[in-house]
Amino acid sequence: MRHHAGIIGIATYHPETFMSAEEMAEASGLPVEVVVEKIGVRRKPVPGPEDTTSNMGIFAARKAIENAGISPEDIDVVIWDGAQHKDYLNWLAFTKVCHEIGAINAWGFDMESMCGSMIVGLELAKSLILSREDVKIVLLVSGYRNCDMINLKYKPGAFLFDIGAGGSAVVLKKDAGVNEVLGSAAIADGSFAEDFVVPVGGSRKWPMTKEDVDEIWFHITCDPKDFKERLGAVTLKNWYSVIDKSLERSKLTRKDIDYFAMVKIKRSAHHEMLKELGLREDQSVFLENYGHVGQNDVIFSLEDGLRMQRIKDGDNVLMVSAGGGWTWNAAIVRWGKVID
Repeated sequence: MRHHAGIIGIATYHPETFMSAEEMAEASGLPVEVVVEKIGVRRKPVPGPEDTTSNMGIFAARKAIENAGISPEDIDVVIWDGAQHKDYLNWLAFTKVCHEIGAINAWGFDMESMCGSMIVGLELAKSLILSREDVKIVLLVSGYRNCDMINLKYKPGAFLFDIGAGGSAVVLKKDAGVNEVLGSAAIADGSFAEDFVVPVGGSRKWPMTKEDVDEIWFHITCDPKDFKERLGAVTLKNWYSVIDKSLERSKLTRKDIDYFAMVKIKRSAHHEMLKELGLREDQSVFLENYGHVGQNDVIFSLEDGLRMQRIKDGDNVLMVSAGGGWTWNAAIVRWGKVID
């Protein structure tokens, strides 16, 4: 018998409060048309008092467990694949998740690949399920509120103004019989490692001074003048490379793609990728009403695709993301019943 890892439950969470494109435009000084059309966001969720990074993942995890029809005690491994910007510095989020949801039999770990973390998490969960006799069910949990690290007055970071807050969770099971995780691929380019950082608050610049905070340096910066040019020169090429490699590892081609679950990027780039892959607009969802919620984007897109009936049984779902620093990631999930 061929063993596999399949998705048996997904869920997302976003705060109830949103910032509109008009509010973003007013705060940043950009025309609202630039926010909507170029940055590509009509609104984005912003965290409320209870929306800590871990809590947003926990809210999603509870729903995913319910959707999967399992008990928290059935979970063998919990992987936190949410943001590094957690409730506390130097802190494990997965242990709080286990405690809050009642996963009393689980072990786990926190992992990070920036906005590629959910796709890397799928590969890690699949690998554990297929290699360990004692791992049958894995829960992936992600919370994200890097919006705290965005300064709307910092014009070089305008492409980040769509960053919001939210969470997602995925339950995977050994030999689930449905929604098989197929091939994945990743590329990393460390030449961008220090071009896209919060320049204070880490060991490189510790302790922070009052001036560090007052002079608004406690936010993501991308200062090198050639950063965007260098990134733009390789991004699409690297995305198409990981897409093709993940398809090859799944014994598929571009013609087999049925749905495109894409990380939130600017509107023009999203449509360019659809065209390159030979896909229609109704084979994806552009996340203009969620903003960019990091690694959770692909699950927001998957959930919307199912709700809007753009994904049906037997469809090959291509999930694509990228993480600052820099990584490019892709994975394939065949939705519906597993066929040997």
